[in-house]
Amino acid sequence: MNSLKKDGWVVARSAASHGAVDVFAAKEGRLLLLQVKSGSARTTKEELEELVEWGKSSNGDAEVWYYKGRGKLVRRRVHAAERIKR
Repeated sequence: MNSLKKDGWVVARSAASHGAVDVFAAKEGRLLLLQVKSGSARTTKEELEELVEWGKSSNGDAEVWYYKGRGKLVRRRVHAAERIKR
């Protein structure tokens, strides 16, 4: 969350999340929905489907962030928002 805040995102965490979205972030009219995993934890098929549904219904980008050993972050986009040309 700190890295997103430093990059100018407004960030909120879903407290004690047991759902598909752990973190909601917004910046300049964009919405980012995150499922966060660490270590050997994996995202279930149901969590991925729900995360994609959240992305579609809100026209937001949906990603799974995997924190591996030594602080390595692997980002997987599972839904990309449709960008409106201005």
